[in-house]
Amino acid sequence: MRSFGSMENFAQHTQMVALTQGLSRYYGADAQRVTALDDISIGLRSGQFTAIMGPSGSGKSTLMHIMAGLETPSAGRVWLGGDEISGLGDAALTKLRRRRIGFVFQAFNLVPTLDILGNLRLPFELGGHGPNAEERRRIDSLVHALGLTDRLKHRPHELSGGQQQRVAIARALATKPDIIFADEPTGALDSRTGREVLGLLRSAVDTSGQSIAMVTHDPVAASHADRILFLNDGRIVADRGPMVPAQIAETMLRLEELAA
Repeated sequence: MRSFGSMENFAQHTQMVALTQGLSRYYGADAQRVTALDDISIGLRSGQFTAIMGPSGSGKSTLMHIMAGLETPSAGRVWLGGDEISGLGDAALTKLRRRRIGFVFQAFNLVPTLDILGNLRLPFELGGHGPNAEERRRIDSLVHALGLTDRLKHRPHELSGGQQQRVAIARALATKPDIIFADEPTGALDSRTGREVLGLLRSAVDTSGQSIAMVTHDPVAASHADRILFLNDGRIVADRGPMVPAQIAETMLRLEELAA
């Protein structure tokens, strides 16, 4: 393997959008210590849709939260691109998340007092400025593509769950982040609407070259990904390419039997 001299250079030259080395996360101490993540070294490639799966308590959400700078590791290092984030303070992490990371959650996390346009502009306002002309064009394009043109003056409670999730996806894409982290983005949706949302995420990868890391328990959702990471007991136990739902379900069943 070619030597890049440092993990920062490795991330830059191999187009890794996120990277961990020896990542561990513990809760509690001594006899009460629980290991959520155990020595994980993994890279997420730019322009790739990665699904993260595992039984309940396997560490998948913790892994995503640490890679997104929402939680601090107990040991190990984390990079976003070539920049290490594991040693950053809260203020620097907050600034970095606003600028380089997008989030899509099961609960949508829209601001109920803002209309849809206000929610879409919020990441820019939090950064201290409104969207510039290019960013406004991007928002307009997303609004049109996601069928939200006639909903911009509505409040979130006036929209269906699927429409709210579309707004959350548009908000995540609007700032053109390095990577979007999606935590069970279809968990609160019916199957038809869930398929639509997954199609939107897939399209963001295929047409815009976005990078997406999605935590999910749903084999159908994971089947939209280019790569599937399976976790068990805080460790990555399988790293697979695209799989059909039946294959994913079979792998999950074996993991759950091991975890029982």
